[in-house]
Amino acid sequence: MKVAKLLLALAAGGLVLGAAAQAPKDNIANLKQMKVSGTDLNMPSIPQEGKNADAIRANLKRIKLPPGFKIDLYAVVPDARHMAVAPSTNMLFVGTRKTTVWAVTDRNGAGAATEVKAFAPSLNFKVPNGVCWTKDGFLVVAEHNRILNFPAAEFFYEGPDVAVIEVVSQGNLIPVEEESYNHGARVCRVGDDGKLYVSLGQPHNVQPAGKIDLYNKLGIGGVLRMDPFDGSKREVFARGIRNSVGMDFNPKDKTLWFTDNQTDGLGDTVPPGELNRVTAAGQHFGYPYWNGKFKVAGSAAAADLKDMKEPAGAVSPQVEFPAHQAQLGMTFYSGKQFPGKYQGGMFVASHGSWNSTKATGALVNFIPVNSDGTAGKAEIFAEGWLDSDTGTYRGRPVDVAPMKDGSILISDDYAGAIYRVSYAN
Repeated sequence: MKVAKLLLALAAGGLVLGAAAQAPKDNIANLKQMKVSGTDLNMPSIPQEGKNADAIRANLKRIKLPPGFKIDLYAVVPDARHMAVAPSTNMLFVGTRKTTVWAVTDRNGAGAATEVKAFAPSLNFKVPNGVCWTKDGFLVVAEHNRILNFPAAEFFYEGPDVAVIEVVSQGNLIPVEEESYNHGARVCRVGDDGKLYVSLGQPHNVQPAGKIDLYNKLGIGGVLRMDPFDGSKREVFARGIRNSVGMDFNPKDKTLWFTDNQTDGLGDTVPPGELNRVTAAGQHFGYPYWNGKFKVAGSAAAADLKDMKEPAGAVSPQVEFPAHQAQLGMTFYSGKQFPGKYQGGMFVASHGSWNSTKATGALVNFIPVNSDGTAGKAEIFAEGWLDSDTGTYRGRPVDVAPMKDGSILISDDYAGAIYRVSYAN
């Protein structure tokens, strides 16, 4: 299957090599001719030991976990955001909100990274936050306004030039005039239907009235669905979302779940953060009329929406989190290492507040799933990155990813690290 798709991409002229780090705008087009970029083949790696690693390990002694669990430093990874664990090797790929995707390798299988280096450094990435896998092992990278697909990334990552398919070319994920540094980090997943799902945060605190219809049409403030190889059959799968930076499919009933960040500027206690469940294509999740059960339309943050009509059939969150904790990445736990209580449930990373007079968040929640597929009550699973005495962050969790051995990884873009949480009786 992999070879067939690779050959199809070559035949269509869609397979290219990485571009030079300071790439001209037409460099991808040039490299469709299968020309190398000329980038230095000697790729530096990130040191995994030294004062920085020692300080991160010391900070981990503050982390509180349920009995039987322990947390260790897995890798030093600058600006580590969303993670995609490789299907066939002891590797993972890590996105950032900057210009790098990291290839993280555990070459000896000892439960910690032995090498961290840039993936496809000849490419000119722009906010490559979202990383995910197709069912047959192609790595998808969702950038701010482009989507790329890398055949056999875990086997051909050693050099700077890596074969790539343009799923959505630069400037064609959203209109260029809607680009913003605000809410521009995408996340992605591939469903059992083989389709690629990509979240698009809307670029305002609350979008103005004149943007609502446009954003609903384009899927800005929503989730898109498309073919992961050529971007065809693109459609808006879900609407009424402010800024989702975390999603995953429940492997039992195949429903898509996603986090959603709350409106700023309305006080320390409102609105709530959200965890949502999509049960059918085309559902609307209420924003900007609702944020959780808090009415945003007509509030101090959205005075021009005072006459907005409530969206018909708006879906309420499965879970409402405390305000401004900024829930980001999430994953369903399908491993067997953790006790039965955790199997089939969800882990959700809370990045921590910027819009609260008192710092909050910087923790990981666990949410069980009921027999009917709905969410149970959230509880704190891991905390301690926020010093309650000083209000200072020593880390800010971004994403959670399950490993093949049943442990989980937690990324932290503030400390520039990835942690491994394991359990022993």
